[in-house]
Amino acid sequence: MKIEERLKDLGITLPEVARPVASYTPAVLSGAYVFVSGQLPLVGGRLKFEGRVGREVSVDEARECARIAILNGLAAVRNVVGSLDKIKHIVRVTGYVRSGEDFKDHPRVLNGASDLLVEVFGDAGVHARSAVGSSGLPLGAPVEVEMIVEVQA
Repeated sequence: MKIEERLKDLGITLPEVARPVASYTPAVLSGAYVFVSGQLPLVGGRLKFEGRVGREVSVDEARECARIAILNGLAAVRNVVGSLDKIKHIVRVTGYVRSGEDFKDHPRVLNGASDLLVEVFGDAGVHARSAVGSSGLPLGAPVEVEMIVEVQA
């Protein structure tokens, strides 16, 4: 099944590419890889949630943020390659979770992104990943996600 069709079957509509909040581009194609800049959980240009995970933002809300951020990342990939059907493999995901020093559920938060990628891409969505804690993220976001994707030439 084609990925674009799979998204429709799952009831998922990709958003417009999120405008950068600073001097960078959302994604760059280099050879067979797309490097996606850090994506925030922006919906219609606004953060879905703001604050620290485990304080102002629950783990479940943060998982939703990771899912939204990865959808924004997929929109950036589609923008540079034309179609998600050109994706061969999701290679790596790095996620940043804004939290206090006592927070320990970073991997659980990033599962919001990882689980979606596997749901959409199957085995091609299985990826290497890091989940990193951070004291601050752009705009006060609770989550930021970046990825590297291999595409067909």
